[in-house]
Amino acid sequence: MTENSRKQELLGVITSDKMDKTVVVTVERLEKHPVFSKYIRRRSKFKAHDERNECKIGDKVLIKECRPISKDKSWRVVKILERQE
Repeated sequence: MTENSRKQELLGVITSDKMDKTVVVTVERLEKHPVFSKYIRRRSKFKAHDERNECKIGDKVLIKECRPISKDKSWRVVKILERQE
């Protein structure tokens, strides 16, 4: 198994682009409640590296896990899937 295949990839939406070369990506997932069997919407926020400052708020992006770039940042924007108008 190569190292690249172990890296996790997630889909999310940009919620902040105020930092230089960094964006905040919110990732939503559905989780089933163990007792009530109802689906609950869970959100996680990740700081991701955006080398060319291309991403804007509302863009759908694909992020990939990478080595730690800073204290909070260990994700990288791979591709912008959909632009916000």
